[in-house]
Amino acid sequence: MPTASTTKVSGAKARTKVRRKAKPAAAKASSTRRTPRRKTAAKASRASASRTRAVHQAESAVRQTQFATRDTASVVGDYAEKAVLIPVGAALIAREKVVSGVSDAISSYSSTSRTQAQLRRFERRGATARNRLERDVRKARVRVERELRVRRRRIEKSVNGLDARRDAVAKNGSELANRVQDRILSLV
Repeated sequence: MPTASTTKVSGAKARTKVRRKAKPAAAKASSTRRTPRRKTAAKASRASASRTRAVHQAESAVRQTQFATRDTASVVGDYAEKAVLIPVGAALIAREKVVSGVSDAISSYSSTSRTQAQLRRFERRGATARNRLERDVRKARVRVERELRVRRRRIEKSVNGLDARRDAVAKNGSELANRVQDRILSLV
């Protein structure tokens, strides 16, 4: 991509080359001119390299900007496409489910024999559910009764133990009272 600055660079290079061709003749003539021309040529070379570098950096920045713009446009386009396609897909899936449900219902009840078969299926399903519920209730009742029996036995054992201790204390208490009475009477 030629620009005005690149043509200037090539013109400066051409002048530098012309001067180099002329140097050997000028170098023979005087040694004092040699040092300033070399410094000037070096400055020109550095300036030319600097301009070339600046041109390349500018072109690179332009390319990067173009790529970034394309990428951003692509991402925005992808999001816009998703924003449109998602609701459309959801609506189509919902429609298919409704249509399949309605068609199933129509096919299930389209004739009396199919309707009766469907009703028998419902009845069997209901009976199965009832039997399962009754079985679960029986199991729960048996479990609760077993737990109550275990608790009742523990309580009865505790009560019987307390009764035995009470009887023992009462017996010991009455024996003790009799001894105390006998002793008091013997003292009196």
